[in-house]
Formats: sequence, C-alpha cells, structure tokens
Amino acid sequence: MGNKYELTNETIDISGHILYRIRALRSFGDVKSGALGGFIESEANLSHIGGCWVYEDARIYGRARVYDTVRIRENACVFGWARVYDDAQIYGRAQVFGEAQVYEDAEVYGDAKVFGEAEVFGEAQIGGNTLMCGCVGVFGKIKLDSGIWITTIKIDVPWYLLSTTLQKIVLEE
Repeated sequence: MGNKYELTNETIDISGHILYRIRALRSFGDVKSGALGGFIESEANLSHIGGCWVYEDARIYGRARVYDTVRIRENACVFGWARVYDDAQIYGRAQVFGEAQVYEDAEVYGDAKVFGEAEVFGEAQIGGNTLMCGCVGVFGKIKLDSGIWITTIKIDVPWYLLSTTLQKIVLEE
C-alpha cells in the first residue's frame, strides 16, 4: 500500500534533534490525505502500517517507536527508546521516554511523565502530574492523577490514586 506520510520541509530543533512535520499521503482513520501532522525525527519513529498518527505539535524522536493504532496528540512527546503500540493514546503535555512502554488501551495525558522501564497497559490512565519511573507496572482499570512512583511495584484493578494514597474504587461494569 506504500507510505502513508511524508516528511515536510518544516523543522524544529529539540536538544539537537531535528524533527520534521509530517503530511499524510493518503486518508486513513480520522486523518485525511494532505493533512499535516506533528513532528518526527525519522520515518523509523512512526510506522507506515496501521492507523498510528502524530497530531498537532506532538513529537516523536530518538529511537522511540510508535505503531499500530496509537495516537500522539497536542504537545505530547515520545522519545529515547520508548515504545507505544496497540491502541494507546498519549496527549496533553505528557512525556513517555527512556525504555518505557505504553500499550493496549492505556492513556498517558496531562503533565504525566512515564520513563525508565515503566510499563502502562490494559485500560490504565496516567495523568495529572504523575511521575512514573523505574520498574513500575500499571495495568487494568486504574487511574493515577498524581504521585511519584519510583520503585518496583505492580498496580492493578480497580484502584484510583488520590494524592499519594491508593484508594480502592468500585467500577461500574
């Protein structure tokens, strides 16, 4: 089917990384042919296969990889060796970097930072000013809106973080 986007001549410099705005070459998902997207450093950052896309002023660079049906929006940034795949979403001013992975239906948003070897997956939502690093695994139907997680921990359903205290919540099915 060929390439779904091309690099334009519009560039930005992020700490010595030259990123190029992308333009869709064909329509797919909610992206129309000719639409401008966000910025990537190279075609290795964003797959030509599937419906993944980087929107607005979002950025992907370094050795980061985004594929499947992922959406990177607004001013979000994915860099380093990070991997974002399946149907995950990164938006707001969120950052995913280092060797972090975000996948399945997970969302990272707001001013959240997910890095190191952190993993966010399932239906987990990481937002607000949450900081996750190290060997943290968050999965299932969980929502973290604040706090600093820097230790080896696995958190699963159904919890909601209020301040820095985990509180169990009842989810409606």
